[in-house]
Amino acid sequence: MNIFLGLIGVVGAFFIVKYRERLGDMIGDPEWAGKVGGIYNVLIIVGILIFFWGVATMTGTSDFFFRPLLMFIPGYRAPGSDTSGGVPFEGF
Repeated sequence: MNIFLGLIGVVGAFFIVKYRERLGDMIGDPEWAGKVGGIYNVLIIVGILIFFWGVATMTGTSDFFFRPLLMFIPGYRAPGSDTSGGVPFEGF
C-alpha cells in the first residue's frame, strides 16, 4: 500500500509541475504567492515536496524525512523524550 501511495505522489507531483500554468490559472494568483515568486513557483515547490514525500513513503523513510518538520509544531514531543529534566524514578 505504501508503494502505491508513493507512486501516486510521484506521478501527481510530475503532473503538478508539468501543468503548473493551467493549475495556476485555475487557482489564481493570491497576494501572498507574489512574495515567493508567483503561483507558478508555489506549484513547483508543492510538486517537489509531494515528490519527496512519495519517494520517502515508498522507501519507508518518511518518519526520518519529516521529523525536522514535526519539531515546528507547538506542543510536539518526540516519542520517548523526557522533558522533566530529572532522574527517572525506578521505584523500589
